[in-house]
Amino acid sequence: MQRHGVEIDDSFAEAFPMKATRLLVTAHNPVWAMHAALAATGFATSVIACGCEAGIERTLAPEETPDGRPGVSLLFFAVSGKEMAKQIERRVGQCVLTCPTTAVFAGLAEGEPAALGKNLRFFGDGWQISKLIGGQRYWRVPVMDGEFVAQESVPVIKGVGGGNLLLLATGTNAALAGAEAAVAAMRRLPNVILPFPGGVVRSGSKVGSRYPALMASTNEAFCPSLIGLAKHSELTEDIRCVLEIVIDGLAESDVSAAMRAGIAAIVERGGEAGVRRISAGNYGGKLGPFHFHLHRLVSETQESPRPLK
Repeated sequence: MQRHGVEIDDSFAEAFPMKATRLLVTAHNPVWAMHAALAATGFATSVIACGCEAGIERTLAPEETPDGRPGVSLLFFAVSGKEMAKQIERRVGQCVLTCPTTAVFAGLAEGEPAALGKNLRFFGDGWQISKLIGGQRYWRVPVMDGEFVAQESVPVIKGVGGGNLLLLATGTNAALAGAEAAVAAMRRLPNVILPFPGGVVRSGSKVGSRYPALMASTNEAFCPSLIGLAKHSELTEDIRCVLEIVIDGLAESDVSAAMRAGIAAIVERGGEAGVRRISAGNYGGKLGPFHFHLHRLVSETQESPRPLK
């Protein structure tokens, strides 16, 4: 399939079920809310080694937060509810509780509860107190700038992790520019995060390795430096750089919407901008039950009505 000089592979991205939650972090001003958000979502690119995948969904105006202060919405994804509870307790305890003026609240209405303030309250050493407001319990923990407020528990729901696009370009500049355009389009949408640095990953992986200790290793089929060396390559000689965008979403439809937006952003730039092909990573359908077929996503984009201006 060709669109404006961009070839779109007849392939699909393979994604898998995850557990997900949303946290709302607020602070005295936007600067400190963002400091806490960046720290809490650090080292959270892949569950392969990080324990969870996390990112900033969007910033929040005071009228959008429970305590009427500026905030940031964060999404977290983990392989299980137990792992999610461990990750958010550690990250909030070390990165939000420690950050001046912050508070933390649940950003989802329903789901399986995971303890948050229920455990973090013990930092108060007996001075902590709770308040029940609107059927929700909050803990107030005394700290040196006043008090830290945390909702007792947060809902955890089913999510989708591992949606992806592979951008095949003629060089580094073209690949970076295309990836940045796609990331910007995806980040305008709710309910998704792109957990890698800047939303982009260069070290696309495959399942398994020749080294038994590794569960994943470099995807040599998409490495330009291995053209003619690897047993199988997906690249032609004109492709000198490949970048991947990974998407996690609260629902299958959210990941689909983000992938459509990313494809549309690349197609709009045209093949002359340097991204010549769009592909996707999959494992033959054996890893995850969610399959996002690129041709189908493109067809859905063309059939969708244009937004009103």
